[in-house]
Parts: sequence; structure tokens; C-alpha cells
Amino acid sequence: MFRLPRPPRSLAGQLFAMQVLVVAVIVAGCAVFAYATARGQAEDAARRQAGAVARSVADSPSVREAVREAAPGTAPAAGLPTGSATGAPASSATGPATRSATGPATGSAVDAFAALSAELQPYAERVRTDSGVDFVTIMAPDGRRWTHPDPRRIGERFIGNTAPALRGETFSETYTGTLGPSIRVVTPLSDNGRVIGMVSAGITVRVIGDRLAAQLVVLGWFAAGALALGGAGTYVVNARLRRHTHGMNAAELSRMYDYHQAALHGVREGLLMLDGQRRITLINDAGRELLGLEGKIRGTGVADLGLPAPLTGALLADGPRVDEVHLTADRVLVVNSSPVAGGGRKGTVVTLRDHTELQSLTGELDHERGFTQALRSQAHEAANRLHTVVSLIELDRAEEAVEFATAELELAQALTDEVVTAVGEPVLVALLLGKAAQAHERGVELVVTPDSSVIDGRTGIPPARDLVTVLGNLVDNAVDALSGVPGGRVMVTVRAEGDGLLIRVADNGPGLPEGADVFRRGWSGKGEGRGLGLALVRQVAHRHGGSADAGARAEGGAEFTVRLPTRGEAGA
Repeated sequence: MFRLPRPPRSLAGQLFAMQVLVVAVIVAGCAVFAYATARGQAEDAARRQAGAVARSVADSPSVREAVREAAPGTAPAAGLPTGSATGAPASSATGPATRSATGPATGSAVDAFAALSAELQPYAERVRTDSGVDFVTIMAPDGRRWTHPDPRRIGERFIGNTAPALRGETFSETYTGTLGPSIRVVTPLSDNGRVIGMVSAGITVRVIGDRLAAQLVVLGWFAAGALALGGAGTYVVNARLRRHTHGMNAAELSRMYDYHQAALHGVREGLLMLDGQRRITLINDAGRELLGLEGKIRGTGVADLGLPAPLTGALLADGPRVDEVHLTADRVLVVNSSPVAGGGRKGTVVTLRDHTELQSLTGELDHERGFTQALRSQAHEAANRLHTVVSLIELDRAEEAVEFATAELELAQALTDEVVTAVGEPVLVALLLGKAAQAHERGVELVVTPDSSVIDGRTGIPPARDLVTVLGNLVDNAVDALSGVPGGRVMVTVRAEGDGLLIRVADNGPGLPEGADVFRRGWSGKGEGRGLGLALVRQVAHRHGGSADAGARAEGGAEFTVRLPTRGEAGA
């Protein structure tokens, strides 16, 4: 029967199964070790208990005295029949023959053995009962028992080793005797250095097993409790892990990590991930480049990165940010941020797009659009003037027609000559001519001051695009400020000054509000959504190591001054 392959277990499930197995093996190993230890301890305890009982009996003065008095009569009793110590008659096979062979001496020895056994047996049984051992056997040096828990075994030979005891040594062994396997201790019964008997005490293996079984029940409960507690703890930990890994297995997590790394370093947009304390936990290569960050910055707080204050505030904000434009030292960035879902302040994901080139192209497009509008206006005015010239010729007033046409040409050529002579840089000349036309359409006069100097051909000046950004935004700002002001005039100065370039734009408008940070992004007197042009001017100035200042003119109006240092041939 065809079976569909089972989907691989989640990482949490695999860890749970492995941890449960490990816990079970550890608990089982601990249980086996505890059992072996308990068994060894039980045997040692039985050996110590039996040894203590055997030595205490051997050291008893009454036992020693009784055996010493009976010792002379115990030696010749080799033919004592089994059970004779209890007073039972001898068997028919040995009775008469033995008696006839040994005579009266043998009968006396039997009586002495029986009397000693009768004296020692109650004492031994009392000691056995009180001490908890299974047997206490007092025996003669030849191994015949004077005492035994089973009275029928009195007089029989002791089953086990006695040679060390006969040498005066106390020893223990595990041996199978009349009561079964037992742990026994045999100690000599001495009188002035002479062994006159032996004492053996022991506990059967069965009794030790019963004691150990009781301990094993408790050990089993502890093992089961440890296994249940370990399993429950493992389940709780893995349930939490399952929530964090969304039930994915190891292969899926590895594949997601690979995709994550590829996407992180493959996108051109900057990507930042901030934790709840607004520390950087992740940043890609594009993010480092856009923010100008180097070295190890993971774990660094956003406030410690040295970014401009408005950008830092946007990164620290709790709410989402959508397409906000911010400036760094040399870039225009579009910032988007979104808090991490899930409740609480878990973190923020921030994306950065480089808007520098686009902003520059947008500025150039605005300038071109302005030029187009100026050309359209001039074309309209030229058509009107052409119609006027044609009408004067038709009226046979040719001299007036020539005078009218040459006057307009002289005015336009004079403006061109003035700008070219004063500035010289082709890009700035074209920009100023276009701005002059736009200003004229709005009723504002744009002039180049006499102290301007030619900068064309000077080495080390900033790129033309940056010059267009600075001069274009300053002129636009001045023309906008003069909107609706009668007799508005914009004065432009461009000249070399020391080792740098000076660009100054002044107007005779209402001036600047006192204390206003006009170069701050967002500041504008033209309403919301504006206030980027002057910020770009300061950004360009700072990028080239220069300065941008604004102030009031003594004659009234505002004056903006930008100084851009020039670099030598090597620097250029």
C-alpha cells in the first residue's frame, strides 16, 4: 500500500523527542546506579551488623567462661552422632559400637557437649532475635555447632570456611548454608591467645533482598516523579520554542536564513532592525553606506550613532513613518519605518532609500521647466514684438521699426554680456539667464553685482551640479520672497575669494524672521511640504567643507552667503 511520506517534524518536536529520550536514559541510569549503590550498601550494612553481633558474642565473658570450662571435654567428641546434643538417642548403627570403642570417656564428652549446647542455645537465640540477624552459631574449633536457629542442626558440622578464624582472624563471606545463601561473619573465640571456639553470625540474602525491595519502591517513585517532572519541563520549554519558530523544522529554518541573508545583502535599499530599546540588531551593507557607518555597530543605540537630530528623532519614533525626507552630511534619504507587530515595544523595521541623485535630477528638471516656461514667455513676447515691427514697416515707418527691434536686441545682449563677463562659468551663465527671464516674468529684476569675477577655468571648483543646486535654490528662494513686492530686486555675486568660491544672493524683500533656522529641513515661508531647498544648500556646503550663512541686509531684505573651498589639482 502506497503511503505518503510524513512531513518532517518541527524543530521543537525533534528537540522534545530527543530531550524526553535523554531524560529517560538519565533517569534509568540514575535508577540503576542507585539500585547498585543501595544493594552494595545493604550488603555492607548486613556485613557490619553480622560482624558486630559475632564479635559481641565472642567477647561475652559468660560465653568464654562456659566454653573454657567445657573445652577439655569437647576435643574427643569426633564420633558424636547427629542430634546427640539435643539428648536424642544415637542410631543403632553407631550407638553400641561407638560406646564400646570409646568407653566411658566418650560418654562424658557427649554429656559435656550437650550441657554446653543447652547453656549456649538460649543465649544465642536471644541475641539473634534482639539483633535482627538470621543466625548466631557458636561452634567448637572442629566446626561442630553448639547453637543453631534450627535445633536439629546442633552438633552438625558448620558449612563454610573456618580456617581464617582458627588462625585468630575475623572474616566475612557469602556462602550457601543450611538456611540458604547468606552473608556471614566468622570470628574466633579466644582464651589467652588460644582459639577455644568460633562464633558465626549472618543474614540471608533473601532478607537483604526484602530490605532492598522496600527501598526500590521508594526509588521507583522518585524515578517516576523525576521523569514526569523532566518531561513536563521539556514540554513547556519546547512549546515556547515551537511558538518562536512557528512550528518550522530545521531545514525550513536553514532555508529561511539563507533567503534572509541573500535578501538582506541583495537589496539596494538600506535596512535597519531596531529592538525595543532602539538598539541596532541588524543592518545591511546599503544601510551602512547610506548612514555613513563603519565598524561594529550591532547593539549600539540610535542616539549614539551621531546622525542628524531630525533623522535620529524619526528612528526613535514609536509610530510608523512614510516617505519622510531627511538629510545626512552628504545624502538625501527617504525614510520609512514600521513597528514590529505583536504587542508591546518589540522593535522597529526601517528602510532607507537614497534620494540624493533623484533630488538633484528633480532640481535640474525644475530648472529646465522654468527655462521652458521662460522661453515660452519670451517666444510670446517675441511674436508680439515681431508683429509690431511688421506693422511699422507696413505703415512705411521703417526707421521706427529698426529702432524698436534693435533696442530689444541690445537689451537682451546687454544682459547676456553682463552675466558672461561677470561669471564666465557656462553652466552658471545659462542658469542665471534662465532665472533672470523667470524673475522678469514675475516682476522681479535679477542683476549680477559688479564685484563678481570670472571663475571659468579655475581648478578645484566644486562640480557644476552642486553649483547649480546652491545658486538655483538661493535665487528661487529670493524670487519667491519678493513675490508681490513692488520693485523687487535680486543681487547675485559669484567670485573667487582666497582659496575658495563665494556665492552671495541678496534681495530687498521683507527679510528673515528673527532667530529662524532657515537651513533646517522643513523650514519654509511657503507652506507645508516645502523647506528642502535651503537644507540642500547647506548640505552641499558642508559636504565640500564650506559654510552657509543667512542674515539681514542693512538696507533691508535678506542675504545668503555660501563659501565653498577649492581643491588643488591632486584633490580635484
